[in-house]
Amino acid sequence: MRASAGAVKVGSRPPWLGLGAAVWVQVSGGASSTFALYSHALKVALGIGQSRLALLGVACDVGENLGLLPGVLCNRLHPARCCSSSAASRASSGSASPGSSSPASRPHCRTGWAFTWQISEKERYCLLTSDITDIFQIWFALCLAANGGAWLATAVLVTNMRNFPLSRGAVAGILKGYSGLSAAVNTEIYTGVLRDSPTNLLLFLTLGVPVICLLTMYFVRPCEPSLVESNAEQAHFVFAQMASILLGVYLVGATILDHVVTLNDAWNYTLLAIMAVLLFAPLAIPLKMTLFQRNRRKATSDSENSLTDNDRTEPLLPSSSASNLVNFEDEDSFDIDILLAEGEGAVKQERRRPKRGEDFRFREAVLKADFWLLFAIYFIGVGSGITVLNNLAQVGIAAGAVDTTISLSLFSFCNFFGRLGGGAASEYVVRSRTLPRTVLIICTQVVMIITYLLFALGRHATLYVSVALLAICYGVQFSVVISTSSELFGLKHFGKIYNFIALANPIGAFLFNSLTGYVYDREVARQQALAPSSDIACHGPNCFRLTFCVLSGAACLGTLLSTILTVRIRPVYQMLYAGGSFSQPRSSH
Repeated sequence: MRASAGAVKVGSRPPWLGLGAAVWVQVSGGASSTFALYSHALKVALGIGQSRLALLGVACDVGENLGLLPGVLCNRLHPARCCSSSAASRASSGSASPGSSSPASRPHCRTGWAFTWQISEKERYCLLTSDITDIFQIWFALCLAANGGAWLATAVLVTNMRNFPLSRGAVAGILKGYSGLSAAVNTEIYTGVLRDSPTNLLLFLTLGVPVICLLTMYFVRPCEPSLVESNAEQAHFVFAQMASILLGVYLVGATILDHVVTLNDAWNYTLLAIMAVLLFAPLAIPLKMTLFQRNRRKATSDSENSLTDNDRTEPLLPSSSASNLVNFEDEDSFDIDILLAEGEGAVKQERRRPKRGEDFRFREAVLKADFWLLFAIYFIGVGSGITVLNNLAQVGIAAGAVDTTISLSLFSFCNFFGRLGGGAASEYVVRSRTLPRTVLIICTQVVMIITYLLFALGRHATLYVSVALLAICYGVQFSVVISTSSELFGLKHFGKIYNFIALANPIGAFLFNSLTGYVYDREVARQQALAPSSDIACHGPNCFRLTFCVLSGAACLGTLLSTILTVRIRPVYQMLYAGGSFSQPRSSH
């Protein structure tokens, strides 16, 4: 496992402090999922149609999933450096005033959330008109701001999965779960403190997110992994999962309470303080381990003593070949140069053709059919889900729900629940049944077929049910694809391999969003022709019906591809999880 960390120094302390800090990093990194909170403000300020607004939503998806560079650098740089790069991309902005005509005031100097914040202020739009020559400048600003999430996710995910190699599903579920809760956390801040102001939200993302990253990034670092499963470690994972569930339930309840009862500032800040305390809950694990070090050492000693004599001597078995070398040296006809040449050739051949479950290089992984099946499944499942998330405000308005915050908070919580539950359920599936994790993807794709048909009805009565079901399926696929890719292709180059698969998300979002915007704008034009008005929104089921029918058909294809992949990799999981425990893949390097 030391080799898998590349050139990054591995520490000897327990990795739980890094996992607790990674929670805050992931919540900060998911800020791009709040697009629905300020999308309508951008649409009004810029006077654009749904097609162009959907294009801006795709910018967030492209930036958040453009992680090939951090995937390459995560083996060479300390995770803190990746996080600091994220903070820079999110907060970089020029100091010139919006109305200045000097070259220093051009949009490329006001990148990230800062530029988007200035755009969202309707009263400043007249001052910015001379600077905005193309909507793609705004697209680039959003893409750059969201790209910080790719750096953050890569740094914390790769580091913690290497720190906990025996609990990959649980780690992926927890970290991606908190990333999914980011939208609900920001929604609570948006409604409780920022007074439902998109401008204030973007200003918070400009200043607040980089500060959080800078305060937590140095705690996320490679540590000596534990290769022996223990009850204490499993209990710690259960605690982290329960704490995240409690946070999710609290956020949904607080959002609903804010709409039912008018709260004053004192109550709003109290709710925010409780949310912060719940976010700190995972840090109770390293705190407990620090305060009770004697018990932890005793547990470690007991686990070592429980090893059998065979377990103790097994790593030394290869050294028995030393006796064979003595015999080789006694033979005059033995040619050591030939032996070394053959050995070198064998090593090179093994590197060229690793088996599934071993460490693949990126160029080796892309030659495998399993890799492209995962890519296609991610393209359909997650790409279609993010399309609905980006258009959630307009989907709600079309169904008769004016307020977006409840839908977004519900999507965030159910997305989190799907990510966390997907990680835990996939661990159970592979350990107790030795079935591939992708069995869960088959189930979620079937549910998505029905969910998209519910969306196509365009009724307010089924809106929240549809949002909840879609978010759960969306979250499950996130966790399962992460864990599956690490098991099939190894952890050594996991950063590059997974981030390339993640590119399927923005590609799918671009294609599905293009269809969504076209259908929506065509229906708006039809409604305006029948009854001209100043309302630029679309109302009724016809706004998205064709889109959701297409997405339902895509989910059918995703079900077929998931079934094919599951059948193909079933023998791999029977090998890795024989006897209900994970067998470490043999490294090919």
